[in-house]
Amino acid sequence: MIASAEQKAARAMARRLKRFDNPWLNPKLVSGMAVMLFILACGILGNSFWNTEMVYTGSGPLNMAPVGFENLRGQPGLAEHPLGTQGSGRDMLALLIVGAPNTLMIGALASLIGMSIGIILGFTSGFVGGRVDDVIRVSSDVMITIPPLMVLIVFQSTLGDVSLVVMALLISLFVWQSPTRLIRAQDMSMRESGYVQMARISGASTGAIMFKEMMPNLLPYLFGSFIANMTTSIVTAVGLETLGLGPQRIPTLGRTIYEAINSAALLRDMWWWWGFPTLILALMFIALLLVNLGLDEVSNPRLRKGGGQQ
Repeated sequence: MIASAEQKAARAMARRLKRFDNPWLNPKLVSGMAVMLFILACGILGNSFWNTEMVYTGSGPLNMAPVGFENLRGQPGLAEHPLGTQGSGRDMLALLIVGAPNTLMIGALASLIGMSIGIILGFTSGFVGGRVDDVIRVSSDVMITIPPLMVLIVFQSTLGDVSLVVMALLISLFVWQSPTRLIRAQDMSMRESGYVQMARISGASTGAIMFKEMMPNLLPYLFGSFIANMTTSIVTAVGLETLGLGPQRIPTLGRTIYEAINSAALLRDMWWWWGFPTLILALMFIALLLVNLGLDEVSNPRLRKGGGQQ
């Protein structure tokens, strides 16, 4: 009985250690996902603990400093507006609760659309080959040389006020090239492997081979490419919004920074106008970087050995 109990304890410990060795539970990936989920949770649950109707103009006193600080008129911050207000009376906390998820949504939607295009074109190019490969490869090479921000500035200036979805669609036109090239390269190295040849011999269709046999082996690379595209999309969206383009009436982090710049908040020492949105953006980018590093460790076992040493 004693030996049996010791064996059970040893097996339980081995199972726990095996769970800790799971590459999908590495600290970078978990930390990055935790930060992203926290930002999303604040946005989703924000209506429950804060009045997000205060994002509208005139919903509070003007130019109030955060709690613990004073504005230029010497007025202390109010508990009703813990992060202060803008010159239009809009509450900064309400703006962050509404704006952060909107910014994430633009990045995620643009990346998702771009990845979907890249997966279809990349698999088609790498697996079919021939003239189809030439057309897709040249198209991606040409598109990757075009500066997206300059083209998007022209589009956004022409369209004027657009919705978040339209903005994500426009950005997605410039984020499909990298996943296309990545998937094409991986696909060309995998199409002659044994399991692909066996699937061909068994009569599997081209679509089944690409998406059932090959795609599962590319999931870590696809997730990594999605995160990289999401970062690029958020940077592009914030860049456009900082220039005054994109959605005009929908709160986003980039739009909040634009309003701070347009109101000379830097010169007037209204640091909370631009400081809090910039901090949230920095947290987003750090979280996305940690997720990307974690996915690198998932796809490359050598990075997991010796604490990331090669």
